[in-house]
Amino acid sequence: MQHIKVLPNYLAKRLERWRKTTFEDNREWYSHLAEHGQHPRAMFISCCDSRVDPVGMFEGEPGDFFLVRNVANLVPPYSPDRELHGTSAAIEYAVTVLGVSHIVILGHSGCGGVAACYEKCEGAGSKLDEDTSFISRWMDILTPGYERIKDIPGDRAERLQSLEHESIKVSLENLLTFPFVRDAVDNGRLAMHGAWTDIGSGELHAYDGSLDQFRPI
Repeated sequence: MQHIKVLPNYLAKRLERWRKTTFEDNREWYSHLAEHGQHPRAMFISCCDSRVDPVGMFEGEPGDFFLVRNVANLVPPYSPDRELHGTSAAIEYAVTVLGVSHIVILGHSGCGGVAACYEKCEGAGSKLDEDTSFISRWMDILTPGYERIKDIPGDRAERLQSLEHESIKVSLENLLTFPFVRDAVDNGRLAMHGAWTDIGSGELHAYDGSLDQFRPI
């Protein structure tokens, strides 16, 4: 594997600064985590967009949050088909092993994955039409959300934001197809939450399931 290179210099320099500052200032806490393991109260499923930082937004510390990031913060339906399911495996571990009390689906403004799904569903044509596109198959998860917003009034930007909201709602719906998630929710051990953040303004809108609305916090 001679083509594999060591870390780039800028990352190595950042690592050294982290060791001398953040790690050194919290060495005892890191030792505690290493010895006693992790016990996060919340799991975040967020987009892998580099502009979205759930740890920073909610002032998380090491050990606070169990994180999963994927394109468009999607949860696939429960599908025990012996294929490869990274997000589903993480959900299983969070609920059945770590016993998290909360799962938060965190979406965001300007989501490229959601926009790609929108264009595909609109028949605009793109590389997502190719059979070899992993993104295309992944974004099929959001197709039910597109069907709910495709005829709403408004321009493209408004429909895209509605579809970003749908990425959260579809994921919450799919979470409940996992038997161990449904059992934990029904028994009061687990609460599910949805939220959408505007990257430019820092606003956060939380999903109110009883009203089927996103409300600013």
